[in-house]
Amino acid sequence: MTQPLVQIDGLTKDFAIKRPGMLAQRAKLRAVDDLSFAIAPGETLGLVGESGCGKTTVGRLILRLVEPTSGRIAFDGIDITHLDEKAMRPLRQHIQVVFQDPFSSLNPRLRVRDVIGEPLRNLGWDTTRIEQRVAELMGIVGLPAEYMTRYPHAFSGGQRQRIGIARALALRPRFIVCDEAVSALDVSIQAQILNLLADIQRQFDLTLLFISHNLGVVRHVCHRIAVMYLGQMVELAGENDLFTQPLHPYTQALIAAVPEPDPATRGRRGALQGEIPSPIAPPPGCRFHTRCPRAEARCKSEIPQFREAEPGRFVRCHFPG
Repeated sequence: MTQPLVQIDGLTKDFAIKRPGMLAQRAKLRAVDDLSFAIAPGETLGLVGESGCGKTTVGRLILRLVEPTSGRIAFDGIDITHLDEKAMRPLRQHIQVVFQDPFSSLNPRLRVRDVIGEPLRNLGWDTTRIEQRVAELMGIVGLPAEYMTRYPHAFSGGQRQRIGIARALALRPRFIVCDEAVSALDVSIQAQILNLLADIQRQFDLTLLFISHNLGVVRHVCHRIAVMYLGQMVELAGENDLFTQPLHPYTQALIAAVPEPDPATRGRRGALQGEIPSPIAPPPGCRFHTRCPRAEARCKSEIPQFREAEPGRFVRCHFPG
């Protein structure tokens, strides 16, 4: 069996926050709660859920931008959970990120060749070699090489995201975290960037973690999809299985919210109702029971385990299906 490129075991992250009031009491927010999953080499795993579910924190934990509270993170068999920055530095060229906002992720004072070439310069590449690599990267992401002398403000949002992708590819990484990489773009531009990411993933045999709040988006680029709710993973399945037969009621509600061009397929499942509970004080038992249309007494008191319901399919629900 192929060794996973990324292996997560029991990953948990708590944040200390201040409650409002004169006493300014501190509370604990568990943003990520006991997550375990693996990403195979060359795979694109989608991580989806509503805002505040903890998916972006998962990406930052894997990137080692924040320190985990507990659990284990392994990259290519190396335990990186608590490596300091000096020990992480040789690995950073293999682990890159494409940020959500192409407008704020690029330094407006630098020309595009300097934005893309910065990681190469940090490794000691000479100017000629950097220019050649930047021109190559711009061709890969579909931008003319002569644009490298322009500043970021001269580009559209979709073009800026292409520049961000080129920068992430500069050091020939093996793994890229795409954190809401198309959510700030128009729908037509989203499709172009998604196609570009899919092409790059196949061309360079990259491994991707694609974070999004939109199931309709991840369906086009991901091999498997993991669904998060209030810090917990509630379902993990192959793309086709998840969309044709979702097991968790939360997944079913998210799919119902995806726009369907065919009127005959609309409204097959009820849309998600109610507000997300406070992550500071999540409901007892199943965290989704306050919004679940088929919750029973057991759901309000007993925490469901994340278990393999079918080969390769995992779900956290007392009554899946």
